[in-house]
Amino acid sequence: MKWIRRIVMVLIAAGIVGGVAWSFRPQPVPVDATAIESGPLMVTVNEDGKTRIKERFIVSTPLAGQLRRVELDEGDEIIAGETVLATILPDNPKLLDPRERAEAEARVSAAQAAVKRAQSGIDVVAAAKQIAETQYERIRELHEKDAVTDDRLEAVLLNMRSKQEEHRAAEFSLEVARFELAQAEAALERFDPTEEATGDHFEIRSPISGRVLRVLQESAAVLPAGTQLLELGDPTNLELEIDVLSTDAVKIDPGDTILIEHWGGEEPLTGTVRLIEPAAFTKISALGVEEQRVFVIGDIIESVGERSNLGDGFRFEARIVVWSGDNVLQVPTAALFRNGDDWSVFVVAEGKAELRKIELGHRNADAAEIVGGLQAGEQVVVYPSDRVQNGVEVLVR
Repeated sequence: MKWIRRIVMVLIAAGIVGGVAWSFRPQPVPVDATAIESGPLMVTVNEDGKTRIKERFIVSTPLAGQLRRVELDEGDEIIAGETVLATILPDNPKLLDPRERAEAEARVSAAQAAVKRAQSGIDVVAAAKQIAETQYERIRELHEKDAVTDDRLEAVLLNMRSKQEEHRAAEFSLEVARFELAQAEAALERFDPTEEATGDHFEIRSPISGRVLRVLQESAAVLPAGTQLLELGDPTNLELEIDVLSTDAVKIDPGDTILIEHWGGEEPLTGTVRLIEPAAFTKISALGVEEQRVFVIGDIIESVGERSNLGDGFRFEARIVVWSGDNVLQVPTAALFRNGDDWSVFVVAEGKAELRKIELGHRNADAAEIVGGLQAGEQVVVYPSDRVQNGVEVLVR
């Protein structure tokens, strides 16, 4: 009986020792993991922006005289060549000195030069517009035969729309230049000293169709030539103004897509970058830090009917696409961390965490392109804690 008792005691002791040893055995660390896979990836520059009327026109007095009270108010609709903006009773030409006549002649010369510049500019953009339209038709036909990708078709479509917008802007500039020339020439005729002052009024008509944005001089007054009277514009002809960090501006190119979100409508709008202004400016951030910012100017793709309630100075959130890919092998940024100078991840291999150095390409706030070090289907730990080390057993939750 004694030997049976001894065996029982030995077994109990062994069980206790085994239990203690098991309790001190390293337990697998619970982790969250995700599989590496391919998919679309887009790198964007995200900033707030606002809309602004593309072309604003300041109407000034072409000659000195008595201005009658301006009857127009902000928001009034105007029609090019029809709406009378202001009426002036010119001074007697015999009372005008040679200096004023010289100024009127200089305004005519400047207006003639502006017309020539505008005409030259419209010839250039018209040729570019024709090339863009021809290219789009060629790519569209190839796309119908599945010979080019959707991205290629979209790129040439955006380029064509951009060139069409540039051509429209050039036509506007030429129209305004011709109006200013006509006004300057009409004003110069009033300086003919051989004619008696008739008291005939001089009407200033609208050079564009749109609306009155601001009335700068409403009351009747005696004004010199060149006094600003009204600001005109077309509220339906909007452009995008987005100020970005100068370090982000160098990544942006004309033609890049702009995603317009949280502008007030139900559906996001799209736009395209037309210009990155060449000069930066200093701005104080909300944290009190000086930043160098650059204005990025873009055009809205959607028609006026799809954004009918969008007006001048309206705020929106912009995402400027600087790179995109459709089938990109990628890893969540939540799995990335620095190990020395290298980017690394923990790969789940045979129930253990394996520290692995990887090479990255393009990335955004959510994911990064994998250039080397990982393959599709492998699992990586996301949000690894300090308990996760190389070789540690892990348990995927």
